[in-house]
Amino acid sequence: MDIKSTEVLELPKILARVVEFTSFSASADLVHRLAPTPRLEEAQRRQQETAEAVELLEQKSNLTIGGARDVRADASRASRGIVLDPQLLLNVQATLQRGAILKRTLGRLGGQFPLLGEIADFIEPNEDIVDAIGDAINERGEILDSASPRLGKIRSEMRVAFDRLMSKLNAIIHSPTNTKWLQEALITQRGGRYVVPLQAQYKGRIKGVVHDQSASGATLFIEPLSTVELNNTYRQLQMDEIDEINRILAELSSMVGERSASIARTVEALAQIDFALAKAKYAYAIKGTRPNLVGFRAMPGRGTRRHPGGAIELIEARHPLLDPQTVVPIDLALDDETYGLVVTGPNTGGKTVALKTVGLMILMAQCGLHLPAKAATLTVFHGVYADIGDEQSIEQSLSTFSSHMTNIIHVLDETDEHTLVLLDELGAGTDPTEGSALARALLSHLLDTGTTTIVTTHHPELKIFAQETPGLRNASVEFDLETLAPTYRLIVGLPGRSNALDIAARLGLPESVIDEARSLVKADDLEVDNLLEEIRVSRDEAKAARADAERIRAEADELRAELQKRLDNIEDERRELLQKTRNKGQRELSRLRKKMRQLRQQMRQAALPLDALNEIEGQTEDLETRLAEPVAPATEPVDLEDQAPAFRLGEIVWVRPLKMEGQITELTAEDAEVQIGRMRARANLDDLERRGRLDRKLAETERRRDPLPARSASPGMELDMRGQMVEEALPRLDDYLDAAYMAGLPFVRIIHGKGTGALRRAIRDRLRDHPLVKSSESGSHKEGGDGVTVVKIVEQ
Repeated sequence: MDIKSTEVLELPKILARVVEFTSFSASADLVHRLAPTPRLEEAQRRQQETAEAVELLEQKSNLTIGGARDVRADASRASRGIVLDPQLLLNVQATLQRGAILKRTLGRLGGQFPLLGEIADFIEPNEDIVDAIGDAINERGEILDSASPRLGKIRSEMRVAFDRLMSKLNAIIHSPTNTKWLQEALITQRGGRYVVPLQAQYKGRIKGVVHDQSASGATLFIEPLSTVELNNTYRQLQMDEIDEINRILAELSSMVGERSASIARTVEALAQIDFALAKAKYAYAIKGTRPNLVGFRAMPGRGTRRHPGGAIELIEARHPLLDPQTVVPIDLALDDETYGLVVTGPNTGGKTVALKTVGLMILMAQCGLHLPAKAATLTVFHGVYADIGDEQSIEQSLSTFSSHMTNIIHVLDETDEHTLVLLDELGAGTDPTEGSALARALLSHLLDTGTTTIVTTHHPELKIFAQETPGLRNASVEFDLETLAPTYRLIVGLPGRSNALDIAARLGLPESVIDEARSLVKADDLEVDNLLEEIRVSRDEAKAARADAERIRAEADELRAELQKRLDNIEDERRELLQKTRNKGQRELSRLRKKMRQLRQQMRQAALPLDALNEIEGQTEDLETRLAEPVAPATEPVDLEDQAPAFRLGEIVWVRPLKMEGQITELTAEDAEVQIGRMRARANLDDLERRGRLDRKLAETERRRDPLPARSASPGMELDMRGQMVEEALPRLDDYLDAAYMAGLPFVRIIHGKGTGALRRAIRDRLRDHPLVKSSESGSHKEGGDGVTVVKIVEQ
């Protein structure tokens, strides 16, 4: 890819934003080195990798590479015999631990993420190194006593030696004899030796070695002779400790050095996974979608020109560097007859932004990044070349025109049928007549080579050229004459119209000047402008009508699908209901037969006639025969409009008096019990309304405009009634308990304070017999003790 063009299209700025989502330097380096690939298979692999990372984060939102470090350089140094300090060894340990966790996670997910799984296979946990470092160094980077038996012994002896030294020094500084000679009774260090501060004027009063003196010379820091041997012993043990720690660090570093290649492979695998996760997080940030990447198709030729077979289709594409709240998305599609686009329109109308958006979308897609667009189908181009902006160079004595021509000459040397060319303000910066002619010649050359080309221009001649030339098509950016501002919408198929006279009139230029200017413009040009405006208005009206028709059709399709689903289920539900009824009848008959056998036996024993019983048995056999008959299919089609609504257990219904949705839990011929959240309510069947998916969506919209009653909302877990009179407090308590019950709160706290106790007694008396109160008790000490009553609400 052309490096200069990627910079012009601002790809490095996009990569800088992706870097912000990486977890450590190794993956950040991969992002910085990322470049668009010209190979279709590689671009598709990159997109698949990003898609897997997006899905992985959806399943494991807390997944991270946090804690990993790029320890490849440290491992390489260790392989050359350099001893690593404890913190570097902890970095190695943390990196290997994170690698092991990721490998296990992706291993458990099986084949859901094949590309990420392949990368994870290169992770080598090196658990022996992790355990060795963990056994020797704690999380603060301190060497543990258990790192080696010798270190444990040395530190034990050090503690004993230190205690003896301190005991001796404390005896010296607290001795009544020595107190008057000391500057103050403390123990300090000089040069690694423990000393005491002696007043300089009493030098020699305490025999010892002078190690230092204060800046004023008034204090001497001496090591008493009686502690020299103790200091020597302690100091020797300190040096032994340092030697043993260095030996342990050298041993751990040697283990790391021996596995430096393995550790490097683990870091590289972690970097690739973190790189994929960073792309996924960036996709979330820009609300990106995966583009459909395709190759070049074989297209029929027309004369000397042949469509290169590339595809560019963007739907609601947004430039990712612009504010997503204000950026206007663009739609752009090149059909099978078009591989060149001429964009016209006013200055600051969005032509350059549209051009950059197209180029940047293609570069991002070939980098494996998802796109800020509703949908995209793009060809993987072998090269993308852009000449955008004013690159006037004083140092090289190049004008704007010369600068553009220099860039275009470079572009022409590199282009072929597999490249994309983006040219901004083609033919600008020179005489309009010559610039227009040059622009048309350049476009003809690019079309002849089969190069997919998009250009912006102000030359009106190029509009006619695009209209008459096969392979070329006009496009424009829209301008709102009412607000005198561009709308930034890109319209493919219509050239931009001149708005200079209209804008001047709106701004207040005298009408006489406007009229004279119109008289100087060719009548044909004015007629073309008027025709373009009429086409634009008709196009907008048609688009709005089409959008309304599509919305209505979508709603109708959804309703039709809902009704069809109901009709499809009616027969199954009928059969199921009949079968359940028959099963229930069979069970009742079995119980009846058993009862009749018992009754027959009792009647025989009592010598009673059995005629009546025989008649009952005959009727029972007839009923059993009818129950055994197969369920016949419905002979008449069900007309839903003529049928009264037959509700079913478990069905979702709308309770009109409550303006709430619930599920039927009990059903009779006249009414039903409906579960609404944690509350159950009984309602007449006439007050219930069956709702489909479309109905529920509309109901949800209605609820946004007409919120639920306040009693269904939580009133809060506490009610503070301090300072209130009993007469006003008790009604407020009842209302609060009603609201708490309706909100499904398990318990609440009533804050009444201690005071004289009158309010507390009244509240607790009311709670004792309240139908919504399961139990009540004083709050704990932390909750306020007797000043608070904790109330448990009855379950719904």
